[in-house]
Amino acid sequence: FVEIGTLTPKPQPGNPKKRLFRLKEDQAIINRMGFNNGGVEAAVARLKKNKNVLIGGNIGKNKVTPNEEAFNDYKICFEALYDYVDYFVVNVSSPNTPNLRALQDKEPLTKLLAGLQELNKLKGGKPILLKIAPDLTDEQLLDIIDIVKTTQIAGVIATNTTISREGLKSENRAEAGGLSGKPLKDRSTEVIRFLSVKSNRAFPIIGVGGIHSAADALEKLEAGASLIQLYTGFIYEGPGLIKRINQEILKQK
Repeated sequence: FVEIGTLTPKPQPGNPKKRLFRLKEDQAIINRMGFNNGGVEAAVARLKKNKNVLIGGNIGKNKVTPNEEAFNDYKICFEALYDYVDYFVVNVSSPNTPNLRALQDKEPLTKLLAGLQELNKLKGGKPILLKIAPDLTDEQLLDIIDIVKTTQIAGVIATNTTISREGLKSENRAEAGGLSGKPLKDRSTEVIRFLSVKSNRAFPIIGVGGIHSAADALEKLEAGASLIQLYTGFIYEGPGLIKRINQEILKQK
């Protein structure tokens, strides 16, 4: 499956370049893209040509939209994409849109997800997943479990990029943005395990963060992930990583 986005209602250029940095010594990337995209309608035009690839639509708000009006942006994207994607991802965890992460607080997040679920039920219902930051506290993660239960969304994607810079060696470590790759591996696995154990495996988790080998993928699955996603692993390991992961999973059966 392929997840696209983050998409916003209106086109936006994203943050000024240069905005993507390799940290080779750390096998990591820092990005501060800022939801650069041509707007949801441009994506729909391309999705109409899709030939049976499972697609996730990752949706967010435009940078200029204040948080108190964020729901309208998510609603526009949801309605535009509904007929062309197989699942939705609500992104409130990117560190590159000012104040976006404030939407992860329990009250605004519950309201946002409940509103989307109302729309979802009217349309027949597709899986909605919440993408969360790795920088949440245990208390906040327990809130996430409560929110999933309250709103009855389908699951969680754990995790987005981190704002932590602990233990980095590369000279690009001081760049602003979200860090992905190997330094994120252990923390994302911790979050997956915490959510899985504390919820008693109540919902599916898509595991992402620092997967650079088949062993890394199995670690995520053993921690409680039902599916995994790759980003930075493609950069450092190449597309053959998928085949190696699949071969290793088959050996475990």
